[in-house]
Amino acid sequence: MEPEEIEYTVIVDPAANDRMFDHLEFLSQVSEAAAERLLAELVKDIRSLENMPYRNPVYDRPYLPRGKYRYMMSGGRYRIVYQIDAETVYVDDIQDCRQSDSSSLLYEA
Repeated sequence: MEPEEIEYTVIVDPAANDRMFDHLEFLSQVSEAAAERLLAELVKDIRSLENMPYRNPVYDRPYLPRGKYRYMMSGGRYRIVYQIDAETVYVDDIQDCRQSDSSSLLYEA
């Protein structure tokens, strides 16, 4: 079976999930509609990792093992960082690209 034909299981790390909802909670104080749109887009993009997760680029940072992580952009400024192990995709961080790398959940991974 070709890798693009596999349906991968996607697991979101609880810390990444908490971070996503922190962003949504903050945004909802300004605009509930914008928070709902962002949630819908993040969920759609995360679910899309069930198919062809290798389509996104490798996420290289000096503090990460080379080639271990990939990323995709969502909502204009959010980076979904994930790794692939066999037929499972693990979403390990959801980053606001306006923040420094030191705020990444993976910074001390």
